[in-house]
Formats: sequence, C-alpha cells, structure tokens
Amino acid sequence: MKRPEHPLSILIATLTTSARGLTAVRQLTELQKQVPTLYGLLSVNAGALAVTHYGLAPAVLTLGIPGAVIALCLVRAVHWLRLRPETLSEAQAARHLRRTTVLTVFFSVAFVIWAMVLNRFGGPYEQGHVAIFVAVTVIACIFCLTHLPVAAFLVTGIVMGVFLFCCVTSGNNVFLAIAVNTAFVTAVMVRILNTNYRAFVDLVASQAMASELSEENARLAQTDSLTGLPNRRYFFQQLDAAIRSPSDADPPFALAIFDLDRFKPINDTYGHNVGDRVLAEAGRRLAGFASAEVVVTRLGGDEFGVLLRAPDSAAAALTVCDGICTALQQPIWIGDIQVVTGCSGGLALPCRITHDADALFDRADYALYHSKEQRRGATTLFSQEHKDAIRAEQAVETALRTADLAAEMGLHYQPILDTATGRIALVEGLARWTNPSLGSVPPDRFIAAAERCGMIHTVTLLLLRKALADCAQLPPGTGLSFNLSAHDLASPETVLAILAAVQGSGLDPRRLTLELTETALMRDFDHAKAAITTLRSLGIKIALDDFGTGYSSLGYVHRLPLDKIKIDRSFIADIETDRGRSLVSTILDLCRNLGLDGIVEGIETQAQLDVVRRHGSRYVQGYHIGRPMPLADLLRRLERDAVAVRRRA
Repeated sequence: MKRPEHPLSILIATLTTSARGLTAVRQLTELQKQVPTLYGLLSVNAGALAVTHYGLAPAVLTLGIPGAVIALCLVRAVHWLRLRPETLSEAQAARHLRRTTVLTVFFSVAFVIWAMVLNRFGGPYEQGHVAIFVAVTVIACIFCLTHLPVAAFLVTGIVMGVFLFCCVTSGNNVFLAIAVNTAFVTAVMVRILNTNYRAFVDLVASQAMASELSEENARLAQTDSLTGLPNRRYFFQQLDAAIRSPSDADPPFALAIFDLDRFKPINDTYGHNVGDRVLAEAGRRLAGFASAEVVVTRLGGDEFGVLLRAPDSAAAALTVCDGICTALQQPIWIGDIQVVTGCSGGLALPCRITHDADALFDRADYALYHSKEQRRGATTLFSQEHKDAIRAEQAVETALRTADLAAEMGLHYQPILDTATGRIALVEGLARWTNPSLGSVPPDRFIAAAERCGMIHTVTLLLLRKALADCAQLPPGTGLSFNLSAHDLASPETVLAILAAVQGSGLDPRRLTLELTETALMRDFDHAKAAITTLRSLGIKIALDDFGTGYSSLGYVHRLPLDKIKIDRSFIADIETDRGRSLVSTILDLCRNLGLDGIVEGIETQAQLDVVRRHGSRYVQGYHIGRPMPLADLLRRLERDAVAVRRRA
C-alpha cells in the first residue's frame, strides 16, 4: 500500500508548481543560473565568520561544523553546474525542485543555529559580524532563489525568525535596532521578490500562449479548411522530407494523386454548396486511410494527394490506391440528393533519377491523366511506357516552338453530306502537320502539345486563316466547319482575333461553323456562353461536337445558343442493334424539337447510312461519305458531284 505523503511535502509541491503556464523544467533552468552562486556565497561568508571567531570559540564551531557545511555546499554547487534541465521530464524536474527546497531549509537552519551559537563568543565586533552574516545570507537567498519563491520564503522566515528572537531577547538596544532595520529591509526585498516572480510567471505564460498560437497558426496554415485534411503545403513538406530521408525500403515511398471524375457536373448542376459537401465527405472517407505510414491531403479543388511511406511493393501501393478509388466511388447522399463522383488515380515511385519532388509529382499527374483518359475509376502506375510518351510529347513541343508553322501546317477537309439534296453541305477542316524531323505528327498529339506549351492560340488562328482562304475556292453553297480548342474559347483575346480573321477574309460568316467539345464548355461555362454569344452575333454558327460522350451534354444543349449537334461516332457502332437505333433516333428527335441540325458522325458503311436516313438524319459524315483530303482533291470531288447532280437533273 502506498504511504501517504507528509503534509509539508504536499504544501511544497503545491507551491512549487502553482504558477500558471510555468513548467518545472523552466524553473529549474532559471535556478541553475543562480544556485551555484548562492552556494559559493554561503561558503565564503561562513568561512569568513569562522575565521573571525577562530581562537574565541571552540574548534568544533570554527573548524568542524563550518568545514562540513561548506563541503556540502560545494558538492551541491558542482551538482547544479553539471545538471542538464532540458534532458529531464517534468516529473524529474519537479522532484529536483522539491529536493532543493528541503535542502534549502536544512542549510538555513544549520547556518542560523551555528551563527547564533557563535554569537555568544567574542566582543561587539564579532557579534556585529554575526548580524552581517545573517543579513547577507537572507539577501543572497532572496535574490538567488527568486525563481523558487517557496524556498526563499522558508529561508527568510527561518533565518529572520531565529535572528529576531535572539536580538529581541538579548536586551541590547543596538541589536534590537539592527533587528528592526534588518526586518524592514527583508520585508521590502520579499515584496520585490514576489513582484519579480509574478512578472516572471506572466512572461512564461505569455511565451507559452505565443507558442501555442504559433503552433495553432502553423497547423491552420497546413490544414484545408473545408475537409480538415492537411493541405498542399503540408503534402510537399512531407514529400521533401521523404525524399531527403535515407531508407533501406524498396520503394522507400510512393506518391499518388487522385481526382474526382464527375465533380464539375455535380457542382454545375447542384451548386457550390452541394459541391463543398461532396468534397467534405470525400475528405472524410480519405481520412479513414490516414495512418503513420499513409499521409492523406487535399491538394486543391477536387484533387487529393497521398504519400505512402515504405510500401511493401508497387503492387501493395496500387492496392491501397485502388481501395481509395473504390471508397470515393460509393454514392454520397446530400440531403435527398444522391451523387456518385467516381475517382481516378495516378501513382509514381521514386527512382535514381527522380528524387525530385516536382518531377515525381509530374509523373503521378501524368499517370492520373492516363487514368482519366483510358482507365477511369482505377489507379495507373507510372511506367516506362509513360516515360517514353513524355519524351515524345517533349519532342513535339520542342519542334512546335522552332517550326515554321506557316509552311509546315495545313488542312485536310472531310465532307459532310446533305442526304436530302445529295450535295456536300459543308466540309470540316482538320489540321495536319508535317515536320522535317518528326515527319507527319497526328493532330491529337500536336494539338495537345500546343495546349500544354501555350501555343494553341497561335496554331488555331494560323489554321483558321488558311481554312478561310481555302473556303473562298469552294462553291458558294458549301460551308466550312472548324474546331476550336477549350483554351481558345476561354481566351477573350483569341475570340476577338477569330472575329477579326473572319471579317478580314471576306467570307460570309454564315458559311462558317465553329465546333466546340463539351470539354471546352466545362472549363468555364459562363465564359464559354459569352464567347458563343459573341461569335453568333456575327452570324457564325456553333456546333456541339462529340455529343453524348460527356456527363451533362443535355444541360449544355438546353442552356447554350447552339445551331448544330454532332452525334458522336460511338453511337454508330451499334446502329444496327435495336438499342443503337433507339439512341440515335432519340437524339435526332431532340435536335428536331430544339430546331437544331443533327449531324451523324462515323458513317462507315452503306448499311449505316441507310439506317440513319430512315430515322430522319439529314447530315452525315464518315469515311463512307469521304475521307479527309487535301483541298485540291476536295475541289475535284465537288466538281464530280456537281457533274453527277447535273446529269441526274
């Protein structure tokens, strides 16, 4: 059974640790600067008092007792000099403080009793020295024990109590006056000690509060306010630390980026409030994967970053990442609204040449892009294949920057047939680029490269001017269809440059159709709508390309001033099935009801053409109608068609 503590020990412990915000370690640190000095001062004073009484008092009082006490003082002084408070716990520091208080009481009792016994020997000078010894002892203790006031008060009470008692009972008026004077000075110094200690406590408290505020500010600066997850800054701090940290694990860590697949349509359909709640729920689910080995963060928007420390293998890291994708694909209920976002991820592992935070992040981002394009709902691990693709893309970007684009780029034209008249109603201009070093570069590669390196506006305007010039050679009844990039539509300067190019070409703007993808509209719907309105004000027609492949095309059709809809070729692959025919028929009915021209893409066979014609499709496009061809071949084709029409007439 644990023995109860003595009341005096409890009182000392309470007084020692009662100051708010003051830690025992901090008190011990401050005391270490003064206590060795105190022991040295007591030793010198005791030695001096023993010397003045040597020969007048017994040897035990002038040699034995002071020698023993001084030796103890020196031992304690050495102990304090060797003490390292910063290495102690709070409990250990508190025990040191209590031990110091007890020893202080012991030394004060020993010194004052010894001094009062010596006071019986010698004359007035020796007795005066005793009074000085007592006064100096009290003053030294008060000053040197400022940061441990309980010990200072105990010393002052014990020493002054005994001294005053002896002076008052001596019957000597001089000693009585000394006692009164010493008591008054002691009272003043005790008051000063109390004031200084309170100031010290307040300072420590304010420093502690400032430290807490600083830590809280640092935490907030590294926390995403919406999801409560660590933010982008924290993610890159941990990534840098992982890169710098030596590790025998293979791989030492893995970097993953996740992006919600259908978040923007949810945001556009239900508003930002619902979107924020979806992100908050996604953050809550992601937080379930967080551990000492898995750092989960929100990078911004609907993008999240995950750092896996020392995964067992690349396959194990992929398993964790696929688990995250699965968790974020589960339905989310926001009140009565159920939404399903979906999630795709990109994973990158460090290697000898990629111990760089930005390079690793770019690799994971590239793998994420690959998932978005080809493996939605899963995580893609960055591989050698992706590395080769990046090199090829960089080669295309480099060639774009140094190429003579006006000489190397041109257009091929694919016919769009009006089945009602049998004539080519318009032609779609398709970009072509043949570079001396790279050869023929596919349009999807160089258009994407131009978008990445900021040259898309230059490429668009160059090709549009060429297409407008070529269109001047077409029959007046044949229109031109031209594709715009998402970046073009988002740039007011490019939109104005397009208007200027059309007006400067002399072409009737009503012959021009600009095709936009849903991706272009999703980047910034309000800007896209304003740009479309501006273009149509000149008479230019607007077509929504690849209709049916996105997630919210119907919403865009309803809200935008469109003229045409191009039905994506993917619907034509199943046109000979009941389901395929029903889908195409439904979309064509929608176009008629909205007063829009429906253009069916991807017609590869006569059978497909017959089916879509039976379901009311007037405009068709595809290899069966005509492959993309140079302008000269197109002009010959149009001439042949014109001759055939005249013969039929």
